[in-house]
Order: sequence, then C-alpha cells, then structure tokens
Amino acid sequence: MILVKEAKNIILNSTQNFGVKEIPFLKSVGSILKEDILADRDFPPFNRVAMDGIAVDFQEFSSRLRSNRQLKFKIEGIQPAGSAQITLKNPENCIEVMTGAMLPKNANTVIRYEDVTIENGIATINIDEIKDRQNVHPKGKDGKLGDVLIKQNTKISAAEIGVLATVGKSFVKVAKQPKVMIVSTGDELVGVDETPLEHQIRRSNVFTLVSLLEKLNIPSETAHITDDKPILKQKIATYLQEYDVLLFSGAVSKGKFDFLPEVFKELGVKKLLHKVAQRPGKPFWFGRKIFSNADKHKENQYKKNTIVFGFPGNPISTFVNCLAYFYPWYYKSVGLSVAEETAILAENVTFKPNLTYFLQVKLSYKFGHLVASPIAGNGSGDLASLVHADAFLQLPNDKNEFKSGEVFPVIRYR
Repeated sequence: MILVKEAKNIILNSTQNFGVKEIPFLKSVGSILKEDILADRDFPPFNRVAMDGIAVDFQEFSSRLRSNRQLKFKIEGIQPAGSAQITLKNPENCIEVMTGAMLPKNANTVIRYEDVTIENGIATINIDEIKDRQNVHPKGKDGKLGDVLIKQNTKISAAEIGVLATVGKSFVKVAKQPKVMIVSTGDELVGVDETPLEHQIRRSNVFTLVSLLEKLNIPSETAHITDDKPILKQKIATYLQEYDVLLFSGAVSKGKFDFLPEVFKELGVKKLLHKVAQRPGKPFWFGRKIFSNADKHKENQYKKNTIVFGFPGNPISTFVNCLAYFYPWYYKSVGLSVAEETAILAENVTFKPNLTYFLQVKLSYKFGHLVASPIAGNGSGDLASLVHADAFLQLPNDKNEFKSGEVFPVIRYR
C-alpha cells in the first residue's frame, strides 16, 4: 500500500499526448488551446472613440479656458463608427463622434454628450475641466501586431472566443480528447430504468463518472460486464485496443468475484499501483497497457498505450478517486495548469487510521476566506451524502487530530 502523494506521482508520470486537431472556433469552448493566438494588427487598430460626444483639439480648449473665452465649438461634421476617418479642418470647431469610431484627424480629446449642449450646430461645453486624450482608446493599447493575446494551453471560454473572432481565427488548434470507455462490473447491478430485486441495486457509478468527465468536455461510452472472468477478459481485450482510457468501477478489491486485477495481468496491462493509503478509495488500481508493433492489426486501431483506472465499487470511493487522480492526470496530459486550492477547516476532526482522509465538506466564504465544514456521512457507500457536500478536504496521514482553523488542500466538485 502506497501513500497518496506517491500514487499521484506515479499517475502524473504516466500521462500521454492525444494529439491536436483543428476545429471551428465556435465549437472550441471548453477545449484546450494548442497554439499561441497572435494579434494580426494593433488593438485597437486606430485611436478609438470611447464615448458618444464631440471631438475637439485639447490645446484649443485649454487656450480658451485660460483666456476666459466661450467654450462654444461649431460642429464641422459627424464621425460614425465604421466610417473612414475624417479631418477636423479648423481647430476652433469640433466633430460629433460615436462610440467605436475612428478619432478624427487633428482632434485628440472626446467630451461626452452629457457634458455638452448642442443648439443650431453649435456645441457648448458645460464643464471647465477635461483631460488631454480623455475618452480615447489609443491605437495598440490592448496589443501590438504580433503580441501573444492568448497563450497555448489555455482553456477556451467565451472570453477567448471573442478574441479569436477579433483576430480572424475561424479555425483553431486544440487538444484532442481521449477516447474513454467507462465500465461497471457486478451481477448485483441493473439498469437505471429497471426495478431492482431485493438483492440488487441500480447502476449509478458509471453515470457519475460520465458526468465528471463531461465537466472536462470529455465524451465517453459506458458498458456493463457481469462477474464472469472469461467474458470480462474477452471484452476488456477489445476495449484496450479501441480506447485511450478505461475507467472501471468495482471488482478491484479482494472479493471472490473481483477478477479485474487478474484479468489485467493476463491481458498484459502493467500494474503501476494497487491499494493506496487513503479513505475512502483504498483498493484503487492503476496501470498501463503498452502495445508493440506486433499488436498492430489495423493502423487506425494502433495505440501506443492504453491507461487503466480501476476504481473501487463504493460510490464515494469512485467519486473521490476520479477527482483526485483522473482529473490531475488529464490536466497534465493536455497541458492545462490548475492551481491547488486550500480551505480552512471549520471545526475539529479526529481520524484515527494512519491514512489520508478525504473528508466530505460544505464550502462557504467568511471574511474572504474559503471555509470547509465537515458533512456527516455513512461511509463510502453513502451515495446520497454527496448531494449535501461541495468538496473533499484532503487531511494528511501523519496525524490524527485536525484543528479548527488549520488549512488543507480541497478538491471541489461544485
């Protein structure tokens, strides 16, 4: 049995690159960007008017103010957004300008309509203090031609979509997602739409995993295999060829029908770890099948390796192991950097076993700090307790008493 830190290091040293694909930018939300996005021109590309109003020459305004002359400016014309730049011909005049328009040539300051009265083609400025270049968004202030606007390995959101559109990036390179199969095992499991007998329960873990992967924008398929070793071996052999990642729920402990470790070994899946010093989720199994050229049947089926996560069957165990191990493995595989988050323990907790404890907690903010309040559950089989919590607080294995006010890593799922 190994420590959580050691298990995580083993898993993070087994990441893999799934390649890059080019997709329409509007389809890229949630994807991981695999190229730097550069400015194709200065941003903004011209001195941009930031307020509806009038554009004037600041020196003329200042001169009139010093000599107590009237702040009245004849309107020479209008500069709408989207129109070619016009010129202020007489510095004693002004030009009406609209938000987003090019700042007229020979003008350098914009005074908003709210501070101006316009009558008979004359704009009277009603304030006696303005700043040079106020309400002007200078050319190139947001970025110069060739500047990196979005760095590679950024997760694309609506904010990035706007930038992609602005630079004319109609197709964008993103990380391919792994092809994932999620497998449940056990004769006690029946379908969601079935009525279970007294000794049966409905399948739930696979759908929890499907949802956890959907949060990462990873599509997945599901399958259920009964506790029959030959059938398990036959189907898993096929899945190893066809998928990048296999996620199993159940059949990795020491029960008489927990065949998966034996099946993995017989199919050439190298065990990298089995059993982690943690609660819940101790029987966790992780390994990798490396294919050689001799295993290649069809070019499009050939995989360098297939990663296998064998989660324990109890629902809380499956849930926390996916968050604690699969998520970081995926982040590193696609190059996404995710900062570790911490929270303050809200009350004293005692945990006697010499194991890392993933404590279910409810999160809140107090005085700007993230606070974790323990949620009482009934063990790793208490699926319903997940709906009352927001996260798991990771309590270390090197002590048994955890005091209110101490800070620990937190793994959110809300």
